[in-house]
Amino acid sequence: MTSLRLDGIVKRYDRALVLDNVSLEVEAGGFLALLGPSGCGKSTLLRIIAGLEPQDSGSVAIGGVVVDALRPAERDVAMVFQSYALYPHLSVRDNIALPLRMRRMTAAQRLPWVGRWLPGSRKLIKSFDAEVARMAELLGLGELLRRRPGQLSGGQRQRVALARAMVRNPALFLMDEPLSNLDAKLRVSARNEIIALHRKMGAIFVYVTHDQAEAMTMADRIAVMSQGRLLQVGTPRDIYQRPANLEVAGFVGSPPVNIVPAAALALQYAPAGAVTLGFRPEAVRLAATETSGGLPCHVQRAEYLGGEVHVHVRLTAAPVQGVVVRIDAATGPSWAEGQTAWLQLDPAVVLWFDGAGTRLAP
Repeated sequence: MTSLRLDGIVKRYDRALVLDNVSLEVEAGGFLALLGPSGCGKSTLLRIIAGLEPQDSGSVAIGGVVVDALRPAERDVAMVFQSYALYPHLSVRDNIALPLRMRRMTAAQRLPWVGRWLPGSRKLIKSFDAEVARMAELLGLGELLRRRPGQLSGGQRQRVALARAMVRNPALFLMDEPLSNLDAKLRVSARNEIIALHRKMGAIFVYVTHDQAEAMTMADRIAVMSQGRLLQVGTPRDIYQRPANLEVAGFVGSPPVNIVPAAALALQYAPAGAVTLGFRPEAVRLAATETSGGLPCHVQRAEYLGGEVHVHVRLTAAPVQGVVVRIDAATGPSWAEGQTAWLQLDPAVVLWFDGAGTRLAP
């Protein structure tokens, strides 16, 4: 089974450091999401894995073999780009079959008109048609094989790009924000298709995204990046509930984590060295009457979002600090602007950070 290992990857463009000593490993059959804001280096890292760009130092190993000296075509890697990179003059059938033609046919056999009559060409073309038909059935493209990309919707083009990547059954799939051009409804259905494909194929998927919802719902492990650095690698649950530092905590979660100076609250259960307190919007409760250990606050506004309500409050002890509380819309009480409330923290789920922003043990 194929694995992926990156050791100390460094990349500079002129004097700008784009990747700063990035090391990580993906086990066979794993689904890793590279998550981070635009410009953090995640797409550059993907291109280095594919062999489309050289790193300045460090190594890439696929299946235990260092592939730094191998061309992209020799790495057994397929890549799906954000733009899909389909050939507009070719049919869906020919776009999907193109990797097979490039890898299995000679230059002479690929010649238009003449190539199909050379020895062995017709047998190869027949085998390509069978493989394309199999991919088309898997991705629901059977009725679209004669169309060209310009005649397809965004979701259909995305599936064609996936089929083209999958048709040669590579050991490693690299996806660079392939859903960013789709509307919200299509993104949800496309996410489900990619997850199902990963389970069927058992290959490694490395998926670049700045959308935390995609990373959390699709990947079994997430690598959070910022400014070329790898901040944390872990399961979606680890990244969300046990962020390594303030930067990870602030990037993952919607609404974002609440951050309050620890000194303003003077909580008795604060660990030594705690400078900042963090807590998720769903990890706290609001009470209309004073509670033991509750923190007094005033409601600023309540946002109704259908299944949940986001209540924005300001703490009396830290009035400049806004806090968001997520409550269930069906069972939770209603809140009015200016209403006094008490915020009840659960010590078991509170996050503490030191002066450097590193999470402390509770």
